[in-house]
Amino acid sequence: MTSNPNNNSRLDYGLVMILFLLFLISCISIYSAQTTGQYGKNFLAQQIVWYGVGMFIIGVIMRLDSDQLKKLTWFAYGLGIALLGFLIVAPAKIAPVINGAKSWYVLPGAGSIQPSELVKVFIILALARVIFDHHQKNPVKTISSDFWLLIKIGLVTMLPLLLVMQQPDLGTSLVFIAIMLGMIFISGISWKILGPIFGVGVTLIAAIFYLVLWKPELLEKYLGVKQYQFGRIYSWLDPYNYQSTTGFQLTRSLLAIGSGETTGKGYGTREVYLPESHTDFIFSIIGEEFGFVGASILISLFFLLIYQITKIGMETKNDFYTYLCVGVISMITFHVFQNIGMTIGLLPITGIPLPFVSYGGSSLMGNMFAISLIFSIRYHHKKYMFSTSD
Repeated sequence: MTSNPNNNSRLDYGLVMILFLLFLISCISIYSAQTTGQYGKNFLAQQIVWYGVGMFIIGVIMRLDSDQLKKLTWFAYGLGIALLGFLIVAPAKIAPVINGAKSWYVLPGAGSIQPSELVKVFIILALARVIFDHHQKNPVKTISSDFWLLIKIGLVTMLPLLLVMQQPDLGTSLVFIAIMLGMIFISGISWKILGPIFGVGVTLIAAIFYLVLWKPELLEKYLGVKQYQFGRIYSWLDPYNYQSTTGFQLTRSLLAIGSGETTGKGYGTREVYLPESHTDFIFSIIGEEFGFVGASILISLFFLLIYQITKIGMETKNDFYTYLCVGVISMITFHVFQNIGMTIGLLPITGIPLPFVSYGGSSLMGNMFAISLIFSIRYHHKKYMFSTSD
């Protein structure tokens, strides 16, 4: 392998600029949210600190090449499983129940940490390693080998998925599934296998929605589902009939975004009170204060981020790196689509934060960890970009 002496830098300045702009939007939005929020804390200062920690993570991880990442993969995956598993048995002093879920460890003097945010990235690493190793050992594809690869992908995803569902945390569980589906699509598994499976999956989802909407008594009778658990679906489809209970946040979010109209009300001139506006509903603040124009700029930044990662994944000649890119794209895309979708009533509310913008140390660390893998790919790809193999 030969290096490229004409390279000016091995750092991807396009990604740096996108992250910097998202950082500015995050700071501006969180500062506005905390002035009218219900907590009275300086969330902005903490977010800046976490961004600093995130940049340190990028500086460390980007220097690891593909071989080093592969060696760390199963250690990281095992650590993630251990952290999720211990949450189940940990005493309330260490892992309290917050908002009905036991998903956080409380660290004295450092706040709380949600391990599932890091496990998302561990799953990406593990699935990339599984797919890469499988194709190395099975250069000739067969239906049998493809089916075995699908089983391995399912098993790697299922263990952390079941642990997260025990918390329970539906939003994170959906992210795990989104990552798995993205990796399955890029894995090269024959559509003779995938076609029937996805067909059955879509049919089951449609059947569940039908039962929830028109035959909920069957789910109550045979699956033990309680009536109140249907609330999120009902309040999503008809939020104004539930605006005093489960539909409160959605109706307030729709009011905030709608009142922003084209150019918004101006920074700091919000009129709609919305709980958790600094976290899950940060997009509502942007919509109210900066209107359609400001919201479109933010969405465009996410499009540029996905485009940049896609470009890097297509340029690299290392299949392991390509799988990592697909996993990161799947994770970020689902986060963005789900978060913005739930604030405008397109999707049910699941408590998924907006990447790089919503307040939250664990979420930001997970996203910075994921993006550090992309920086690593670019860092090492530039060094060997004229080689025949990475």
